[in-house]
Amino acid sequence: MAISKLLISIIDRFYLPIFRPVFSRDMFGYALCGALNMSLDAMWYFVIYHFIVAQRFIDLGFVVVSPHIASLIVVFPITFFTGFWLNRNVAFRVADLARRGQLLKYALSVVGSIVLNYICMKFFVEYLNIWPTPAKMLTTVVSVCYSFLVGKFYTFARHTDK
Repeated sequence: MAISKLLISIIDRFYLPIFRPVFSRDMFGYALCGALNMSLDAMWYFVIYHFIVAQRFIDLGFVVVSPHIASLIVVFPITFFTGFWLNRNVAFRVADLARRGQLLKYALSVVGSIVLNYICMKFFVEYLNIWPTPAKMLTTVVSVCYSFLVGKFYTFARHTDK
């Protein structure tokens, strides 16, 4: 895992003494991994919204999906797996659960993120009339706060009682 070791060394290099009283190593690593995944998410969303979905409504026969929601649906699997990989192998590095168990817990925690993303995108784009790409970025900020708390206390929690 050369990529994970490289990312860990970057995190350790930037985890300066000034940050230690405020942020644990896990929180700092999570923030940097989250920033990387969020950047990838915004980049993929922009490309998919503008060039793949091409700002068109998608008629599935039983429902018409707006372009911003269609793009969200396409981007989701990409950032799901990159987020899991970054959290498991770089940010938290927790080995007390089987990979399948962590993936299941991660999937369950992401259900809340999906609902939150959907509600936020609908609200920002359709009610506040914010352009889809900035709305997606705002939605991501809300989702990141939720995801950190769930990741820290549920998905990648270190269990000391064995």
